[in-house]
Amino acid sequence: MPDLRARLTPLLPGLAISAVVAVAAMFLSEHYGAPVMLFALLLGMALNFLTQEEGGQKSRSAAGIEFTAKAVLRLGVALLGLRITVDQVMALGWPPMLMVVLAVALTIGVGVVLARLLGFRMFFGLLTGGAVAICGASAALALSAAMPAHPRKEQATLFTVIGVSTLSTMAMVLYPLLTQWLGMGPVQAGAFIGGTIHDVAQVVGAGYSISHEAGDVATLIKLMRVAMLLPVIALAAWLARRHEVANGDGRTGTRPPLLPWFAVAFAVLVAINSTGWLPVALVNAGKSASQWCLIASMAAIGMKTHLKDILTVGWKPVALMVLETVFLAALFVGLLAV
Repeated sequence: MPDLRARLTPLLPGLAISAVVAVAAMFLSEHYGAPVMLFALLLGMALNFLTQEEGGQKSRSAAGIEFTAKAVLRLGVALLGLRITVDQVMALGWPPMLMVVLAVALTIGVGVVLARLLGFRMFFGLLTGGAVAICGASAALALSAAMPAHPRKEQATLFTVIGVSTLSTMAMVLYPLLTQWLGMGPVQAGAFIGGTIHDVAQVVGAGYSISHEAGDVATLIKLMRVAMLLPVIALAAWLARRHEVANGDGRTGTRPPLLPWFAVAFAVLVAINSTGWLPVALVNAGKSASQWCLIASMAAIGMKTHLKDILTVGWKPVALMVLETVFLAALFVGLLAV
């Protein structure tokens, strides 16, 4: 017990600050209707001074902020498994499932190719492509946690979160109008909304703005995309391990696991949740805890980042994410037509 207290005490200031920023971000999101992750990021960046060195020493809050940005993030990703069940995924039937799997795989593949053509590392294409193809900011944070360390990794993660949140909000407004212009029925419109908008909240908002039927279909399709998070994390972890071995970064005599612990926990929670044994109150508490963990970790990542680092990214990352988003939308229009 004394050892645990000794370990926790240095983390408390940073954990408390991250939690306060998460509460503020949630409040602003509920009152102004903007993505909560974006608020958490911007508020965190405004508090960047809390991670700066004081007299040549790290600030008191630095350790807790670092812990939140890494360990709390992984816990939030693991708890995402409580959002879906096998029955929800199977309820879609095989054609929609195959359509979603194909769309996710092709979007990530296109993202990797475009990233290489634009001069970026493969991992940046996987990060942005996975965020666009799966579930927006949550996917970006989950994939970032599985990727190898890099000096600009957190900058890339922050930019991806900003980009995917902005594009998702724009899509929430524009895509319902697009489905009307294309003459889609409620089921087709719901499938398009669920298959193309990045963040879950925006999918729900756009889907139910069309009709209740479209909203139900959009939510189910979106859940299938969320389920794709596990195999994509596994892919990212495998590629990260290959990268570390190729560059001699792996620890001598040890072999890292194929799947990080939070991906295994994600799969276990999906399986347990699918049995129906868990009380509804516990599942809902787990979903809320996941959301709070991800928001707090996003705030902590923001605190570790300088605004000037984001402003110097140039036009190429913006073009990459826009092209990935347009590709996914065009692909779903084609698949639904077929």
